[in-house]
Amino acid sequence: MNRLLMTKKLALVLAIQSSLLSYSAIAAEDDETAKSNDSYMEQMQIIGRDQSLNKATGSATLIDELALEQFKFDDINRVLYSVPGVNIREEDGYGLRPNIGFRGATPERSKKINIMEDGVLIGPAPYSAASAYYFPMTSKMTSIEVFKGPAAIKYGPNTVAGSLNMVTRAVPQSSEGLVDVSVGSDGLAKAHAYYGDTIDNFGFLIEGVHMQADGFKELDGGGDTGFEKNDLMAKLRYDLDGETVNQVFELKLAYANETSDETYLGLSDDDFAANPNRRYVASQLDNMDWTHTQFQFNHYVTNDHFELTTRVYRNDFERAWYKVNGFKGGLVNRSLQEILADPDKDETNQRFYQILTGQQDSVAEYEKMTLGNNDRTYFTQGIQSDLNWNMDLLGYNNHFEVGARFHQDQIERDHTTDDYFMQNAQLVSDGVATKASTTDRESTDAISIYLQDTISINALDITAGVRGEFIDAEYQNRAPGAEQDYLKKETSIWLPSLSLFYALSDEAGLLFGVHEGFLPTSPKQDPSIETESSVNYELGGRYNDGNFNLELIGFFNDISNLKEGCQFSSCGSDDDTEFNGGEVDVIGLELTSGYDFTLTDNLDFPVSVSYTYTESEFKTSFESGFDMWGDIEAGDELPYLPENQISVNLGLVSNQWDVNMIVRYIGEMLEASGDGVVLSGSKTEALTVVDMSASYNFNEYGLVYVKADNVFDTQEIVSRRPYGARPSKPQQFQIGYQYRF
Repeated sequence: MNRLLMTKKLALVLAIQSSLLSYSAIAAEDDETAKSNDSYMEQMQIIGRDQSLNKATGSATLIDELALEQFKFDDINRVLYSVPGVNIREEDGYGLRPNIGFRGATPERSKKINIMEDGVLIGPAPYSAASAYYFPMTSKMTSIEVFKGPAAIKYGPNTVAGSLNMVTRAVPQSSEGLVDVSVGSDGLAKAHAYYGDTIDNFGFLIEGVHMQADGFKELDGGGDTGFEKNDLMAKLRYDLDGETVNQVFELKLAYANETSDETYLGLSDDDFAANPNRRYVASQLDNMDWTHTQFQFNHYVTNDHFELTTRVYRNDFERAWYKVNGFKGGLVNRSLQEILADPDKDETNQRFYQILTGQQDSVAEYEKMTLGNNDRTYFTQGIQSDLNWNMDLLGYNNHFEVGARFHQDQIERDHTTDDYFMQNAQLVSDGVATKASTTDRESTDAISIYLQDTISINALDITAGVRGEFIDAEYQNRAPGAEQDYLKKETSIWLPSLSLFYALSDEAGLLFGVHEGFLPTSPKQDPSIETESSVNYELGGRYNDGNFNLELIGFFNDISNLKEGCQFSSCGSDDDTEFNGGEVDVIGLELTSGYDFTLTDNLDFPVSVSYTYTESEFKTSFESGFDMWGDIEAGDELPYLPENQISVNLGLVSNQWDVNMIVRYIGEMLEASGDGVVLSGSKTEALTVVDMSASYNFNEYGLVYVKADNVFDTQEIVSRRPYGARPSKPQQFQIGYQYRF
């Protein structure tokens, strides 16, 4: 990599950060009144909690702690279904490895959105390998934010879809703690506890979560299909109050791990109809094992005129997923997807299916089962600073936001394979030594800069911004004798945005926005693969009178080049090949509304609705080797994008108890856009799910809660990728107890 160039770029970032700190010192000298350090929390949680009309010039949604506590969801998918414009492809039923997209972006491994925790990129390697095989534990979050449209221009590198920011618990201002324990169906158990305090200027927080389940799938011949997860976090905070400037120093340390007996192997449609929770014996050895460590140091400076937040971070992630890849092949080759799509197609498929299900033993060499260990090591590290300040310029108020980030990330793959005979419904090693399959490294150094100014002219707020991404990426094949297989890439781009908000009154307003979308290619991709680029528009309005709220936004994503890639989760391949898809249009409508009916002095009936309508269309015809496209004709739709989604939340709330219900509908989805691939013409069925929760507060004796996910035990095929039909989570009951002190 050109280290001289990167040194110059790093110097640029440090110069910008030095300038921000210099501005802070100047502003501090001019200001005589200090802000409360409580505003520090608003820098971790980017959206404020004001209940008045939201005048943000862009689409931003906050799910606060009160909303998260209603259903006590541990699955991020179930949380985000209530946010308009979010499209999800479920996989394991527990949300262990989510597939999340915004406004039509491919949900595969959430690779097209920026995933952040406390304002910092948290994906394993968001530039080098964007697929999010690690995802923070939802149980420990106190708020979740979703940014779409021009609101996402401050957060990169991905600006096509948007950003998801998850906020962990703040260090409390006084002694505070919680113990939360629960048990449920299929061996589900959770233990969550935290304690924190602030003594004089020093504060601390310790928090831990443990979750486990036996799993709802039934492995042929018996065996585990569940998971066990742990997450530990500690925060230390020091408040330094000055006469003119307040400062906060915070250190966050975290450790998390997971062991899950998860698989990519699904079922044939006939077997799904007979028992959607069955798991074939061929997946009996499948297991994911990962650990994640996190370091983050925050420095926050504020007075009445400015806020400056600097974050230094490092995340390390190691994972090994041992799983069935398919048959060894050779003389006869059939993918698992081909076999399970039509097990009775011919004698070859029938034979492979019988081995897969343990009904027959492997005999020929090509009938051996190949299991792969996708062993990967990742890191991300960097420093970023964000400065906000207000000033009057030319007679108008200007709110400036500027930020810079220097970021490095890397993935090292050490994939191996082993071959097994199927004998008496058991996988038996063939005794041959483990073979290396993929041994490489991808790494990226990236500098990001953004500048945004919101000008207030009477009732009109005009926000103009620009984001710069300057990326140096390297790929190296690390296999012996492959040293010459090396690729270096550089990408530089400026991404503008413009948005308007016009306040019709104190309760209502109109908004418009346009911004440029961008998605980089990974370091190993051939330079002929273009970055994804688009121009994205939104137009809508908001109303909020304090009791009733309504937001209606139409969006149009004019994609000039759609980029997609093959991962195991989508194609059953570890080559991570990317493909260009040309021009695509995505158009949609997002609606959210809520009203709180007062039934009595002590009883409220809150109602809220979230609805999304989305259409998509390829604008050109082409032939593709990508499994989710195939041969595309102009007018074909994108896969895994439902036309209609709706979520209705109903509640009964008193001073001591509450009952809540969510009714969720997700329309059918294509599994492949064009012709000529295995899943051409296949669709997932529309799915309606009802979740309920209730709690009773015994005051100083704590709170008891019960919840039921999928009350009516409705299961449908949520995907046939990568190998066969996968079910939604069945009915699950849970009872728990919380004690706060």
